[in-house]
Amino acid sequence: SSHSARCPTFFVASCSFPAHFHTMIHRLGDAYRSVVSSLSATSTESKFVQEGKLTPEEFIATGDQLVYKFPTWEWASGDPSRRASYLPEDKQYLITRQVPCKDRVKVLDRVLDQTTREVDGWLTFEGMASRPGSEAGDDLAEGANAESAAAAAAAAAADLDDGELGDDDGLPDFGDLDADLADEGDAAAASTAAGYIVAAAPDETARIRTYDLSVTYDKYYQVPRMWLFGYDEYSNPLKPNEVFEDVLKEYREKTVTVDPHPLTGTPTVSIHPCKHSLVMKKVVDGWLERGITPVVDNAIFVFLKFISGVVPTINYDFTTDMEF
Repeated sequence: SSHSARCPTFFVASCSFPAHFHTMIHRLGDAYRSVVSSLSATSTESKFVQEGKLTPEEFIATGDQLVYKFPTWEWASGDPSRRASYLPEDKQYLITRQVPCKDRVKVLDRVLDQTTREVDGWLTFEGMASRPGSEAGDDLAEGANAESAAAAAAAAAADLDDGELGDDDGLPDFGDLDADLADEGDAAAASTAAGYIVAAAPDETARIRTYDLSVTYDKYYQVPRMWLFGYDEYSNPLKPNEVFEDVLKEYREKTVTVDPHPLTGTPTVSIHPCKHSLVMKKVVDGWLERGITPVVDNAIFVFLKFISGVVPTINYDFTTDMEF
């Protein structure tokens, strides 16, 4: 397929090239993808099971589930001149505001240097089980409990060599996700359902960084795409290099870039979507191997969980936390 979901070469190339070279190549890649997307028909055939991709209709369906289950998220319409014709005017993208980010991600870097390796542009964990109770996970918890949970979530983003899901491959167990998200009557009831633990809401009096996080639909890759716009403790917008302080160093300027937000035009840090369908496909394959019927409405929850491994100290899931 001409729309193969591969990272452009510059994402995985040696870092010996100067930064402006990577920026130039990235801009050329963006221009190419924009032209291809504008000339291509909008996908209407579901490829969720076969390729881990979503149609616009499936993106809307899974986004509706996110808004219903987690009311801190909402749909937004964006700049009228930038709206996509294949999405409803009032459901152009998802957004959650003022998400707390208390610590810089450097608190994790030293531990991750010793417990991870990189495979195809994503981190995979070596010697650290993704489940609670592992020795390595306990070591992390001694220093920072919240960060250790986020570090384990990074394993969900790993593009693994063997292509199989199992207890030791680094991916969390998404098998009970549908039951975890079962309707309990309202969002408050859902937060106490089996498989969830209630976490403390952020301290509104504390002066910490906050983020506006948004999720758009990427027509070229046919997946959700995460955007990060941060503010310092005095509500001043963060510069891109400051936002990168909250991104694991293995991803900075690699799968994380600065681009104009498609619905606002504002330069915004973004997690590039070229690998998203590969990770989603591995989760779907795991469901199928265990006789679980994949439910596309759950796609956004899986997406947010493996993206949390790129920005583990941005606590965008502070209302509830899934137990894998």
